[in-house]
Amino acid sequence: MRNEFMAAWDGLRSKDSQRILILGATNHLFDLDDAVIRRLPRRIYADLLDAQNRMKILKILLAKENLESEFGFDELANATEGYSRSDLKVSCSSHPRSDLKNLCVAAAYMPVHELLEEEKKGSAGSTETSLRSLKLDDFVQAKAKVSPSVAFDATSMNELRKWNEQYGEGGSRSKSPFGFGT
Repeated sequence: MRNEFMAAWDGLRSKDSQRILILGATNHLFDLDDAVIRRLPRRIYADLLDAQNRMKILKILLAKENLESEFGFDELANATEGYSRSDLKVSCSSHPRSDLKNLCVAAAYMPVHELLEEEKKGSAGSTETSLRSLKLDDFVQAKAKVSPSVAFDATSMNELRKWNEQYGEGGSRSKSPFGFGT
């Protein structure tokens, strides 16, 4: 099947006024052979987010949540190293099995658990109940139960970075001079 695909790919034609764009994405870079790599002239590696970008995403994701005033987004961003973009993207949505989603859900349940404990202890005399705002400490406690999906210095991440150095945009392969060595 791959041979048919490669043959069709080589036969793609367009008018001068039209362009054909082939976009590919994979988590299995090491399964790509040289023929595929050669046909994809631009290879862009998307590494794990740094703390600054995690903070931007967390601010968007938690914008509608009831957070304490002066919530420590910078501290939360620093504490979530290893959480991938997809973990962050779906953290507070309905996507199942995301580590950061599980972290947010676990943190969001902290005030609920506290409220239930208060009711068990007999504060039934109060007619009005309300949940407190989420605190950074809720996320710290939740993080003890929910771990990141990727370790920044994991072997697999280091192998992906090496692949990027060799084949990626700006990698060593693109720096080799054209022509014969002397």
